[in-house]
Amino acid sequence: MYFCALFFKRSKNTMKPEFKIYIANNKHLKYVDTILDTIEASAKVRGTGIAKRTHEYVEKKMLEGKAIISIARYENGEEEFAGFCYIESWGDKKFVANSGLIVADKFRGQGLAKKIKKKAFELSRKRFPDAKLFGLTSGAAVMKINTGLGYKPVTFADLTDDESFWKGCEGCVNYDVLQRTGRRYCICTGMLYDPAVEERKKYQKKR
Repeated sequence: MYFCALFFKRSKNTMKPEFKIYIANNKHLKYVDTILDTIEASAKVRGTGIAKRTHEYVEKKMLEGKAIISIARYENGEEEFAGFCYIESWGDKKFVANSGLIVADKFRGQGLAKKIKKKAFELSRKRFPDAKLFGLTSGAAVMKINTGLGYKPVTFADLTDDESFWKGCEGCVNYDVLQRTGRRYCICTGMLYDPAVEERKKYQKKR
């Protein structure tokens, strides 16, 4: 009997979960530490830098309705953290960044990052319809997702000049590169989605 119970306990999470994607709220605050640990662990594995965020910062994003979270839900009712992303406005809301995109290691390779990023993109467009969406990334997978959403690679000069945004890069291991180049470039690639440009393209196609 003991063996059977132990076997069930170890194997119950081998079943395939259903991924739910939400605009995060106070119900998801319990996952903040897990999110931060997952982001840090991922950066170490990749050997790349990442702007660090505090517990209070991520918690604030959730309470403001500016974060996307994915929860893996199993048939037995158990749930666990699967992925995350948040949005932030800069430069008097003229620019919006989707940052902190992460998927728990055990759930990678299932297209979840793309779904989370798409949800964050939609939330950004809804809350800041006239803002330019931008991001900094060193990951090929994120670049591919961004490209699919309409982002284009740009120079850092095309991004926000809001000092508060760039200050967030201080926690990255590559921050010295950004400083040495006078903030012209770094390990990351700058990507931008300009709604005005996309609207003009749609208009021209209709003509």
